[in-house]
Amino acid sequence: MSRAASTRYWVPKVPRPTTIREGLHGRPRPPRLARLGQGRRRRPEDRVLLLRNERREWELPGGRLELGEEPAECVVREIAEETTWDAKAGPLLDTWVYRPIPGRHVLIVTYGVHPLDTATTPVLSHEHKEIGLFGRAEIPDLFMPDGYKRSIDTWFDHPHRA
Repeated sequence: MSRAASTRYWVPKVPRPTTIREGLHGRPRPPRLARLGQGRRRRPEDRVLLLRNERREWELPGGRLELGEEPAECVVREIAEETTWDAKAGPLLDTWVYRPIPGRHVLIVTYGVHPLDTATTPVLSHEHKEIGLFGRAEIPDLFMPDGYKRSIDTWFDHPHRA
């Protein structure tokens, strides 16, 4: 299984309610990685974990660097804090500047990520409003910055993803 994740230099820290995102067709989205509706099974690496923030945007797990921390270490730590998943950072995918509000510039650094335990259900932290697992075909319709969409596409096409 594999995922993409990001390191960024600004993340809001506001308590929010916890919910599991519903699928695009109104059916509850299952929190398990390999189970989908009607008994069909999809490989876990065909999905990406996203979190919804207070601006109602979907984003990759990630957060601010701590003093002396490497960006790849930050991604692994933030994934654990935001979802309880243990992960291993993979290749650097992309860097881009995001402007979430006027006057704020955030450097986004995205990595491919390999979760270490694919049987564990991700748990939503207080930092986000919703959590969801999405297939590649669902990503274009989500409300999220284009830079994240580009990073996710890069990871789905990456030779070290599987």
